[in-house]
Parts: sequence; structure tokens; C-alpha cells
Amino acid sequence: MIESLKRFWRALRHQLKRTEVEEHDGFRLFRYRGADGSFDYERYRQIQTEGNKKKLEKVWAVEDNIAFLSEYVRDHVREPKFGLCHGTRRGKEQEWFRKHLGCEVLGTEISDTATQFPHTLQWDFHEVKPEWIDAVDFIYSNSLDHSYDPKKALDAWMRCVRPGGVCLLEHTSRHEHATELDPFGASIDEMPGLIEAWGEGRYRVETILDAPVAAPSLRYCRYLVLVR
Repeated sequence: MIESLKRFWRALRHQLKRTEVEEHDGFRLFRYRGADGSFDYERYRQIQTEGNKKKLEKVWAVEDNIAFLSEYVRDHVREPKFGLCHGTRRGKEQEWFRKHLGCEVLGTEISDTATQFPHTLQWDFHEVKPEWIDAVDFIYSNSLDHSYDPKKALDAWMRCVRPGGVCLLEHTSRHEHATELDPFGASIDEMPGLIEAWGEGRYRVETILDAPVAAPSLRYCRYLVLVR
């Protein structure tokens, strides 16, 4: 009897979470609603922080792919001096970009675990530091799926990318579905149109690159290159 009740409540909680995923034209988005139906930022922050701590030992980025992107940055951005990596958990992304580009690279992470890793700031990537505006040579992220508002996030990032700079978005088949922890979901085919619509002429996808290395569990791993 007790086990049956537990299964019932687990199924009910799962169903309630599913009802919070909204279907939009070209993407899916989990809504963090409070008791009054409005956006509950503290709930979002708590879920992201808890998810970060549960997966703190996992690293999705691959150094060979970062080396590949570093070569792309060297070839397309004149004398890169400063980069940002958003949503980096353990900070390996900025570590590898620093190694392969030899320039200043900082990472951001919403969780308080950010202070445990070098060159990492505790920061919500939907927000912008004034000193970053028009001052960043390149931005890299594989974490746009963690955004509660992907347009707001991309608007913020592209305000930081200087003219002539690039924003590199890693997008995989794992990013297609929206969940409580990964609230934004879209396929690689949907992404260019979404970015064009959100950019409203201010930024666009210039090209899409295939990753040299992809986990066997992924159907694809690609990089959308955004420019202003």
C-alpha cells in the first residue's frame, strides 16, 4: 500500500512538471511558476544550484573540441585577448581556452560552487557586467539549455561580443528537450531560425561547425557561430 502511494505521488509530480513545459514556435520552455503563477526566480536558481552540485564531477566539454574552437577563434578574431565561458560548472572550458589561446578567459556559474574553481565567477549568465559590454572577443557556452529565457540570455551575450568577435554555442541532441533542470529545448534545425528572430538584425548565425569529437550517445554535436 505504501509503495503504491509513493509511486502515485512520483507519477503525479512528474505529470505536474510536464505541464510546466510550454510548446512555442520552434522550441520548448519549462516555466518556473510560483504559487501566483508568476515567474519564480528563486525556484530557478535553487534548481540550477542543486543540479550543479549533483553533477559537479561531470564535464560535458571535450578538450579536443575546445582546441578546435580555439583554432577557429585565432583564424577569425584578430588578436583575441579576452573571452567568456558561460555555465562552466568545474571550469574546464576556460582552463582549456586559456591553455590553447594564451589569453584571459573567465567562466561564469550560477551555483556557489563557482568559488571552488579558478577563473570562475558566481554569476547568472542572463545578466551583464558593464565592463563586458562590447569588450569580449569570444563567448563559448554549452549551457544555453539551462536558460529560463534564451532570448534574454543571447541578447546579453551578444551585447558583450565586440564587433568582429564571435559567440560559440555548443548544441547537441541532448539539448532538444525541456526539463526542470534544462528548461530550454530545441533541435539544431530549429536553432538558426530562432536566433535570427531573437536577434532582430542585431546578431545572426554565420556558420555551423561539426565538433571533431562527440560522445557515442549523441546523434550530433555542433557549434553555432554567432556574429553581430
